[in-house]
Amino acid sequence: MCEMFGVSSGRTIDVARELKEFFKHGEFNPHGWGIASWNDEGRITIDKEPVDSTKSEKINSYLSSGYNCRGMIAHIRRATIGYVEYKNTHPFIAHDLNWCEWVFAHNGTIFESDELLPYADIQSGSTDSERILLYILDQNKGIRDEVSRFKLLDSIAVRLSDKNKLNFLAFDGLNLYIHKNEAGTMYRKNNDGYVLFSTKPLDDGKWDEVPLNRLLVYRDGKLIYEGEVHDHTYIHDEEQMNILYMGYSEL
Repeated sequence: MCEMFGVSSGRTIDVARELKEFFKHGEFNPHGWGIASWNDEGRITIDKEPVDSTKSEKINSYLSSGYNCRGMIAHIRRATIGYVEYKNTHPFIAHDLNWCEWVFAHNGTIFESDELLPYADIQSGSTDSERILLYILDQNKGIRDEVSRFKLLDSIAVRLSDKNKLNFLAFDGLNLYIHKNEAGTMYRKNNDGYVLFSTKPLDDGKWDEVPLNRLLVYRDGKLIYEGEVHDHTYIHDEEQMNILYMGYSEL
């Protein structure tokens, strides 16, 4: 499966050590890597490649002298839907109609969702993950306050989790959103003024499992909103995945 790494901090911190460990997992997720990070002013920088992170010269260059940020979403990809190419590599970044810049990364698979089908015709790549971001931006039209945005993301997480695997990290220029609906697939580590999120623990420190089936929202390293608990737990089904692979190979 894909893996994700996220950061929410109240100050600039160096996460090079954690990133080095995270990108070692590219051996098992060899179809691309990406980093979207932001500074104190909220300015987002992004870079990604459709290559194994353990073989990337860029990664070595980035991490050789530290990696400072205020927040981050990083991803390593094991492709299920979408070819191995740049435009299918996470994280995805796009603007909404309010000109807010969003970042989105997904670890999961959408098996059923008529709501996402219209976005297949306008997306740049071919992943279900990019379609989720486009759907979020479309639904976000006209929403300017953060409470309404949280409620929107919460309702979307509940709906799209039904019969699908929906682990994601999203950033709206202000807040970091975290959701998972498969047990044992996202952990967090609270430190002094910041919190780290990872598909797998990255060191021997105290990592606790992110709550299942509930949207969490963090700002500056603090939990500010929690969504409703739903019952759309995803349980991996190898036969279901094989049917999806066969269907995609015939496109």
